[in-house]
Amino acid sequence: MKKRFISLLAAAVMLSACGNTAPAETTASVSDTTTTTVAETEITYARIEYEIDPSKPMVALTFDDGPNTTTTVQVLDKLELYNVPASFFLIGNNINDSSAEVVKRAYEMGCEIDNHSKSHPYMNQMSAEEIVEEVMYVSDKVEEITGEPTKFFRPPYIATNADMYANIDMPFICGVGCNDWDSKVTVQERIDNTLNQVKDGTIILLHDAQGNSKTVEALDTIIPTLLDEGYQFVTVAELFEAKGIEINPDDTGLYTIVQGVQ
Repeated sequence: MKKRFISLLAAAVMLSACGNTAPAETTASVSDTTTTTVAETEITYARIEYEIDPSKPMVALTFDDGPNTTTTVQVLDKLELYNVPASFFLIGNNINDSSAEVVKRAYEMGCEIDNHSKSHPYMNQMSAEEIVEEVMYVSDKVEEITGEPTKFFRPPYIATNADMYANIDMPFICGVGCNDWDSKVTVQERIDNTLNQVKDGTIILLHDAQGNSKTVEALDTIIPTLLDEGYQFVTVAELFEAKGIEINPDDTGLYTIVQGVQ
C-alpha cells in the first residue's frame, strides 16, 4: 500500500496562507512535481512516496476545530518537518478564502480532510434536517477545495444519537485525547497524556484551534517519540484500510482504536 506525502518547497505558501503578499511569479522547481497557483504565486510541491507496512504498529494523528491561518499553518509545518501525515476535522464556519488555501496545502501534502460539522453544536439535540445541513455544508466546502467530499465525521463534543447515525453517511471518529482544548493543560501534560494512551491502531485527537500553541509545541515530542518507538503515521482512511475495516456509510461505530479484522 503506497503512501504519498508532499514536501513544501516554497516558503511563499506560508506568506500567502497568512495573508501576506509573496512576490509575483515566484517559482521553485524540481523534477517530478505538482504545481499549484496561489494568489498569482506559483508554488511547487515535490512528491515523496513510501510504503506502509500493515504488520507494524501505526497511529492516526488528527486535529479538530480548524482551519485557520495561524495554528493550522504551524501544525502543517511540524508535519512537514517530521514527514508525517495527519487528518484534519474541519469546522465549516472556519472555512474562508484565506483558510481555504491552508486546507489546500494540507491536502496536497498528503493529509486527509474530514468533517467536524458547520458550527460545532450539540447535534444530538438537532432535527434530522439540521443534522444534514451541518454535515453537508462542510463536505461541500471541502469538495470545492480538494475535489473530494469528506470521508469521516467527528461529532462535536463526541455527542451522538440514533438520528445522527441515520442521517450522516460517514463513520464516526472519536480518539484518545489530552484535553488540549483547555489552555490550563501544560505542554508536558499534553505529551504525557497522549503518549500514555497510544497503542497500535490508535486515533490521536488533538486541536489546531487558533492560538493553541501548546499543542504545536507538544508535537515536537509526541511525533519523534512515536517514530522512535516504531509507529507509522497514517491518515484515518489509511488506518482503516491497513486494518481491513471497510469505510461503510451505515457504520454505527465510534472509533478510537481501529483493530484489524480477525
